Amino acid sequence: MSKDVKPKTRLGRQPRSGKKKAILWAAALLLFGGAGYAAYYYAGRTVVEVPTQRVRRGDFVLAVRTRGEIRSTRSIVLNAPQVPNLRIVSLAPSGKFVRKGDVVVEFDSSTQEQTLLERQTTVQTVESTEVQTKASHKMTDEGDALTLLASEYSLERAKLEASKAEILSAIEGEKNRINVGVSEGSLGVVKARINTHKVSQQADLERLKTQKDKALRDLQRTQNYLNQMVLRAPTDGVVNILSNFRSGGNFGQSNPPFREGDNAWPGAAIAEIPDLSSMRVELKLDEVDRGKVKLGQPVKVRVDAIPDKEFDATLDWISPIAALAFRGQRDADKQFPAYATLKTVDPRMRPGMSASVDIITESQPNVLMIPIRASFTQNGKPSAYVQVGEKFERRSIEVGLRNEDDIVVLKGLQEGEMVALVDPAEAAKAAKKVF
Repeated sequence: MSKDVKPKTRLGRQPRSGKKKAILWAAALLLFGGAGYAAYYYAGRTVVEVPTQRVRRGDFVLAVRTRGEIRSTRSIVLNAPQVPNLRIVSLAPSGKFVRKGDVVVEFDSSTQEQTLLERQTTVQTVESTEVQTKASHKMTDEGDALTLLASEYSLERAKLEASKAEILSAIEGEKNRINVGVSEGSLGVVKARINTHKVSQQADLERLKTQKDKALRDLQRTQNYLNQMVLRAPTDGVVNILSNFRSGGNFGQSNPPFREGDNAWPGAAIAEIPDLSSMRVELKLDEVDRGKVKLGQPVKVRVDAIPDKEFDATLDWISPIAALAFRGQRDADKQFPAYATLKTVDPRMRPGMSASVDIITESQPNVLMIPIRASFTQNGKPSAYVQVGEKFERRSIEVGLRNEDDIVVLKGLQEGEMVALVDPAEAAKAAKKVF
């Protein structure tokens, strides 16, 4: 073989046949065609998201829901004293822990201190007048005694002169007898004047005694007022400042608590020191709910400030008389005050905290439940959409009691199945419109 002639086939490679080339081209066409179809299919497909929830088993409760406020079952209330013109100058803040004897409320005492000085001056004036009057009476008594003595002396002398009538002339004797009568009359006038002085002096002393007693009573009352200008804690505890019902707050809003500078009226409840070991929730029932509840029913309480815990309580009291709750200047609802005592107390709980309250009127343990949103009506009968793979099938169900959130399922569903919260067909239509 010549060196210039090249072989037609390279060493190590076999020539491709026509059949193999056809197979390779067919596979390539199938691969690219499938990829194109998949791209077209998924690009034109709309994904519908249907919210679902699992059928669960649990305790179903039918309850009356309302709002309430935490209060202590035993509290020591500090009331304003029976003193006029009270103004708060110092007030312990709500939530402060105080010891027995600590100052909780202090009122302005400047007016009472000024009044005390005036009353003390009045007492001193009456006492001085009494001393002067008694001295004047003593001088009058001494003058009356001297006058009485002189009158008695004149009478005795006249009688002595009259006894000489036998040795004197008739005229002189008659004259002496007349002098005796005049002396006796003068003595009677002196005695009457002395009696008048005694009566007048007694009246003066009685009048002064009345004035003095009144001045002393006024002084003592003012002193008592001053002693009541400070309210102290009668026991250890946490201070809770109460609402000022005469603050003139906005209509329809709760009254603000007492503050420093507020005027208080006699007997006003300003603060309380509650017993934190025993608490209750005070609530108000609407007129339509009053007939649904009764004493002794269990109550579930959720305190807004303690969201991680639920408290059990018992409905203990319902007012027999409705109270008006105004929603405007003219509109008013009738509500029945009530309270439920908590069985346990959390250390974080304080009087005045707001709470949500559920009064359990009926309960069913260990039943199947679905959300109310998962129940649909078809031909007047309830049904549910149950998820089967990627699809949903409509299934007729039999239901029982329902509350604001859940509905009891008697037949048609199994625990753990997923049910749609919206109609899947309607959700698909809405998704296509959006797309």
